[in-house]
Amino acid sequence: MAAEERSIDWRQVAVWAVLLIVSVFAHAYVEVLNEARRGVSGIFDRELAIEVSSHIVVAALLPVLYWMHRRWPVGGGPRNIAIHVLGLVPFSLIHTIGMAALRLLWFSGILGEAYSFPITFDRLAYEFVKDIINYGMLSAAVMALRHLFARPLATATQTPAPPSPPQPESPPERFVVRKRGKEIMVEVADIDWIEAAGNYAVLHVGGETLEIRSSLARLEGELDAKRFVRVHKSYVVNVARIAEVTPWISGDWRIRLQDGAEVNLSRRYRQRFEALVPVRS
Repeated sequence: MAAEERSIDWRQVAVWAVLLIVSVFAHAYVEVLNEARRGVSGIFDRELAIEVSSHIVVAALLPVLYWMHRRWPVGGGPRNIAIHVLGLVPFSLIHTIGMAALRLLWFSGILGEAYSFPITFDRLAYEFVKDIINYGMLSAAVMALRHLFARPLATATQTPAPPSPPQPESPPERFVVRKRGKEIMVEVADIDWIEAAGNYAVLHVGGETLEIRSSLARLEGELDAKRFVRVHKSYVVNVARIAEVTPWISGDWRIRLQDGAEVNLSRRYRQRFEALVPVRS
């Protein structure tokens, strides 16, 4: 999972909650109007329950959609787009079967009403056509929200990279960190990447996470500038642990590390990064 997604961004959760709630009531209202034209009335509660079942499954699929767009961003070329097209099939199957199960549970299991949702080829094909549109709209929203909340508002001109912090005469070769009540030694060369966590910094070392009481800026100033580089306001990476650098959205790049983590290479820090690791686009 991408580094910045390991902690939940509650702003995005709140936005999705509002969007899904509005969508539930809007779809239910439209269906009630359609039924009213056919002379059927008083079914708002039923249509609301039907829409809630569909939107619950969509909400459950959102983390998978986020993972898909981190792992295979649509701006990464035809191969990534093809993966998303193929992903439409399991997305639609899970959505259709999931909402069918929820509706049967609610109407037949809880309310004791007769309800039928036949999983036939025609019904699956009908739902698949709708899910093509759903997948496209959800994907656009995922990319828009991640772009909106992942980086500061753009200025009229690109903000120059902040100056590198002054380097100590002799960078430390190891840190002492606390782990399970013990003080242990961590070799600086073994650190894959570092992320900010308030008054602490989290060292990622061979799949382990270790906290050290230091700001990221202070820690950056203590490290060897030829081996560690700031790539984002929240991340410092060991250049020897970089596996891949790929374009992302709005001029940012995406860094994949050897431990599988992914972090943003922000435009603000790209000049400094390219001075150490030239990127050819």
